[in-house]
Amino acid sequence: MAQNDTPTPSHFIRDIIEEHNKINRFGGKVITRFPPEPNGYLHIGHAKAICLDFGMAKEYGGRCHLRFDDTNPTKEEQEYVDSIMEDVRWLGFDWGKHLYFASDYFDRLYDYAVQLIKAGKAYVDDLSADEIREYRGTLTAPGKGSPYRNRSVEENLDLFARMRAGEFPDGSKTLRAKIDMASPNLNMRDPVMYRIRKAEHHRTGDKWCIYPMYDWAHGQSDSIEGITHSMCTLEYEDHRPLYDWYLDQLGIHHPQQIEFARLNLTYTLMSKRRLLTLVEKGHVTGWDDPRMPTLAGLRRRGYTPEAIRDFCERIGVAKSNSTVDIALLEHCLREDLNKRAPRMMAVLRPLKLVIENYPEDQVEELEAVNNPEDPSAGTRQAPFSRVLYIEQDDFRENPPKKYFRLFPGNEVRLRYAYIVKCTGVVKDEKTGEIIEVRCTYDPATKSGSGQEGKKVKGTIHWVSAAQAIPAEVRLYDHLFTKPNPDEVEGGQDFTVNINSNSLETLPSSRLEPSLAGATPGNFYQFERQGYFCVDAKDSSSARLVFNRTVTLRDTWAKIEKKDGK
Repeated sequence: MAQNDTPTPSHFIRDIIEEHNKINRFGGKVITRFPPEPNGYLHIGHAKAICLDFGMAKEYGGRCHLRFDDTNPTKEEQEYVDSIMEDVRWLGFDWGKHLYFASDYFDRLYDYAVQLIKAGKAYVDDLSADEIREYRGTLTAPGKGSPYRNRSVEENLDLFARMRAGEFPDGSKTLRAKIDMASPNLNMRDPVMYRIRKAEHHRTGDKWCIYPMYDWAHGQSDSIEGITHSMCTLEYEDHRPLYDWYLDQLGIHHPQQIEFARLNLTYTLMSKRRLLTLVEKGHVTGWDDPRMPTLAGLRRRGYTPEAIRDFCERIGVAKSNSTVDIALLEHCLREDLNKRAPRMMAVLRPLKLVIENYPEDQVEELEAVNNPEDPSAGTRQAPFSRVLYIEQDDFRENPPKKYFRLFPGNEVRLRYAYIVKCTGVVKDEKTGEIIEVRCTYDPATKSGSGQEGKKVKGTIHWVSAAQAIPAEVRLYDHLFTKPNPDEVEGGQDFTVNINSNSLETLPSSRLEPSLAGATPGNFYQFERQGYFCVDAKDSSSARLVFNRTVTLRDTWAKIEKKDGK
């Protein structure tokens, strides 16, 4: 049973582990691993795998290894290694002393390959990559053996050693497993184990010029580390017979590979290759652009690890692929931030409001609630004066029907303050643009006085102009216009679905002075605007920059309510 007293909903992987423990298959041990390739930044799809790999190990009193699948030196960088470690820790998980690299095992893997050659189970092939594909056959037609398939053990050992020594050019030879060219599973038709690639490795330098393929390195690395449950996504289900074949032929510790459905999310790409294209082509500012689904991007945008872990728990673990509505991820974030985020007032598109009958030199400190969801958060003081800023959208000279905010002759309440009545406007003489709203206030309607008096239908937020803090505010939307960004017409690629309005920058926003000390890592609810955080890269004490993390409108909550969940 799980090593805690909290009931947890079952899923098929948990059931498999329970059964293994029941029959003592691995001596009651649960040792998992998270094996990313350091060729890009982790994204939200990896978060599901991280939570599953580390979560199952923790639940059953085991451990989870972090192992980098660094077998492709031309695409891997130390930058990616560092970012992956940062992301895993940020999500709340730790591998302790169990940090490994596939490159740690290059010597062992080479020795294992020699063992298969000596057993007549592997051979050196001279076919090109295109010829190998041609010889492989199709799903309906068997493949045919390479003309080099029946080389002697001695010749194969000699050629393989010379491959390692760098005697042959890139692409001229491979080492292949000798299995079955007529197998209905194409992965079993003499798969390539090693290819020649004369490239410097970020850890081993130029020691090696042959590098193992993922299918060859992965299972043996699992075995070396004593992994019990090797969890991977469904695209590797057809690779499991090969995973098992290698381990059985070598006669070494045999973990159990288990496949689960990967995370697919609307308006989101889950391909590191496509995400790299976005970065390289300048469609985003980098891997940590707040519009990116990378964990670095989500963190910079203001997502919390608690919200992401909650999301991963809610979507569960399944055997069949499906697509999750991004509204659920946003709902999990709102639920988390609603409990913790202090409320502040911020005017994103300022319009000056002058209260004609308020004393010119008076500044009044009004009490504002920090978080109605958390009474212990207390209150703060918000300065109020004759000249304020309000949102441009909170005033209409000619309002539509059912517009309850400010317009000539109408009254609204200023949040935490007084009721004001619009008496007129001031316009720019050249453009006719409204640059100032004139109002009067009723001193008897102060909020919290117990004598607020009359009721009005509209309440708007504001900041005092003299004390307001200038800031740049960035409003983010989905990076793609279609729920499935890969939905394109012939000849086009996914970039045609990029949302040109995914970022709106507001350089002249004004914030209440309580936000003067805001630093990266702080998040807030700007009243009536959404949840925001301080940008970790561009913000400074001299120039505050805030990112909108998510809006206040919660479509998923409405779906849950409608469905009675």
